[in-house]
Amino acid sequence: MRQLDERGSMIDVCLLGTGGMMPLPERWLSALLVRCEGHTVLIDCGEGTQISWRYTGWSFRDLDTILLTHLHADHVAGLPGILFSLAFAEREEPVRIVGPHGTSRVVHALRSIVPVLPFALEVLELEGTSELQLPGGLLVRTLPVAHRVPCLAYTLHRPRGRRFLPERARALGIPVQFWRQLQRGEPVEVGGRIVSPEEVLGPPRRGITLAFVTDTRPTPELPAFVKDADLLICEGMYGDPAMLPRAIERGHMLFHEAAELARAAQVQQL
Repeated sequence: MRQLDERGSMIDVCLLGTGGMMPLPERWLSALLVRCEGHTVLIDCGEGTQISWRYTGWSFRDLDTILLTHLHADHVAGLPGILFSLAFAEREEPVRIVGPHGTSRVVHALRSIVPVLPFALEVLELEGTSELQLPGGLLVRTLPVAHRVPCLAYTLHRPRGRRFLPERARALGIPVQFWRQLQRGEPVEVGGRIVSPEEVLGPPRRGITLAFVTDTRPTPELPAFVKDADLLICEGMYGDPAMLPRAIERGHMLFHEAAELARAAQVQQL
């Protein structure tokens, strides 16, 4: 488990599975949990996800959104178990599942073995580059990448609000009861004059960005897409450079290609 913290703007990150193709006794298939402001996002849902999730102590009920990179079995086969765990946890709010073209067909096929759910499933298929606002204030961006089937890379960005400057508010004679509104970016009226948030807020502050890239060959667009990410979680299917022909054939990266992407994008951590 890892916490990304930019002076109080925190998200929790937990890799549930990092394996490829087949699960191992101590290594489950692709799955990542991200938690922010009491809301949880799951990226990919390989076999064994509900088992590895239980080791975290995180609540299933907080899961709002599932982001699927692509529709190969090692990235989606855990979905029925997760849906069952959500139902068992008595979640009632809708759950949104996001993925590339074909996601609706696959989700409804897998969901057929968990036919009764106490919550609605909302399926959203994305093509091309997209932006999506999630509960908890996370902004998701997608980029199509180069695998054998439609596949998406994701970034999750947590913006930070501008710092409120109380000394400036006092100098302007703004009563304390109006400060919270100004912090939220709302103008207030004081003494017959409209006070803009710009008058009492500091400059824009850097947020936190998490990038998730898996099952792809390097593409020209990837460095700009993940640039300056605080954490890049990236596949590396093969360590031996001699495996390059297979990596090209199957749409995967070598270890050193993942490292080169991180360096080109100037990410903080790979």
